Amino acid sequence: MGNIGVGFDLLGHSIEGPGDRAFVRRIDAPTVTITGIDGDSAGAAQLPREAERNTAGRALMELRAQHGIAHGFELRLRKGIPLGSGLGGSAASCVAALVAANAVLDQPLTRDQLYPLALLGESVASGSVHGDNVAPMLFGGVVLATPTRAIPLSAPPLVCAVVHPHHVLETRLAREALSAPYPLRQVVEHSEHLALFLTGLARGDLTLIAEGLRDVLVEPRRASLVPGFAEVKAAALAHGALGASISGAGPSVFGWFISTGQAQTAATAMQAAFAAVGLDSDVHLSPINGPRAEVVA
Repeated sequence: MGNIGVGFDLLGHSIEGPGDRAFVRRIDAPTVTITGIDGDSAGAAQLPREAERNTAGRALMELRAQHGIAHGFELRLRKGIPLGSGLGGSAASCVAALVAANAVLDQPLTRDQLYPLALLGESVASGSVHGDNVAPMLFGGVVLATPTRAIPLSAPPLVCAVVHPHHVLETRLAREALSAPYPLRQVVEHSEHLALFLTGLARGDLTLIAEGLRDVLVEPRRASLVPGFAEVKAAALAHGALGASISGAGPSVFGWFISTGQAQTAATAMQAAFAAVGLDSDVHLSPINGPRAEVVA
């Protein structure tokens, strides 16, 4: 769940819900080969199999190049996160591939060492280097991500409701909406919200979190790209959300709540708001302190 509204390209948190899987094995040839891409996500089979054009493939290429690895990797991906959903699908493949490949190295790297490789991998899809998606997937929970480091943050045991409408919004299009300059007063107001939000996390202060979880920079410019966004956000706030905004680049919308029951009630109302504009949707409820990518049997 990238950005967390107020932390554009800086903050994110992982969620329990749909996920991607990567299957990696060592090969003698000094190359990275993608043998297949499948899964439940519509369009998964059309994703590029050329390693340099695929987020996971590019990450493994960087792993070999930057750490002097003589052998290569054979990679297969199973997509479970919808494409263009604002749920970090391109980042998930990248991180899953790195975690899997790291497990077959003679001398595995730390998660901190994997982070810059994940940044470069995901940049293939986003067109820029930012860690708000890959960092939470690597470390779990709420993470502050800069171009040089990822810092896991303490956070109270809140619950996130993410509602994903059956609508595709490409990340590059969502970023184009932000190209015009911002007035200084707006940047200062946003900085105030970010400072309040981070302080609220550190102190476990729900009042400060609620005051800070307000995006005055990105959300206003992207709202029109998400059908029914204003009504969906209003439904979340009307049912007790500390704050609500666009998840990642959209079109998914999230809210933070103090309990699972509250989040479920709000999610039902948020789905109804999407339905009012003709969109079916899926709901994912998760602790904001979600899991990290791991090797699984």
